[in-house]
Amino acid sequence: MRNKSKASFWLPFYVVVTIIGFALILIIPQSREVFKGLSSGHPYIMGFIKFALLATAGELIASSIRAGKANVPVKIVARFVIWGLIGVWITFMMKVFSSAAASLMAQGIIPGKDNAFLRAFYTSVFMNTSFGPTFMAFHKCTDQWLLLKHQKEDSSLPSVINSIDWTGFVSFTIFKTVPIFWIPAHTVTFMLPGQYQVMMAAALSLVLGLILSLSSKKAK
Repeated sequence: MRNKSKASFWLPFYVVVTIIGFALILIIPQSREVFKGLSSGHPYIMGFIKFALLATAGELIASSIRAGKANVPVKIVARFVIWGLIGVWITFMMKVFSSAAASLMAQGIIPGKDNAFLRAFYTSVFMNTSFGPTFMAFHKCTDQWLLLKHQKEDSSLPSVINSIDWTGFVSFTIFKTVPIFWIPAHTVTFMLPGQYQVMMAAALSLVLGLILSLSSKKAK
């Protein structure tokens, strides 16, 4: 009972403080400039921090929605670290695909030349149809590995892979969320100036945590 009461207190506290904290940082001009400077000067450290905090908040919200009450997913500290490492990975890959799309357009390999919308759209499509499914499958595997560890069951790689509902993952996460949500959302993201793309990515990471967490319920 004590653990449940603690969860019902600190879980909403963490979520509210994280979301409002980021909102205030972006609203207040002085803190926004500091945030932009840190994001430019230390992109991977900031990528870790933003995704760890916001995606974990999204996962906590999703878990509580499924349970109908304040609920903390198993191995939450490990999940926090994994989200942070994923944030570093995503920060790097956003730059890779953005540069690749601009280079292909400049060489005339794909049409558009200097069209900002097409550049953003190409970047989003390339990233979400190649890197996106790989990253989401990786996250799915880490989720399942942590669950099996918590349940003290076989957590070997074959067991992790075989215990995942890949049909549900492909039909919902890839075939639905990628074209319906992620490609449009990241097209908007890549149309923003560079410094604001980081802010948008931070906001989307919370939604990302919600969608990936709720996808398991949808698959079931």
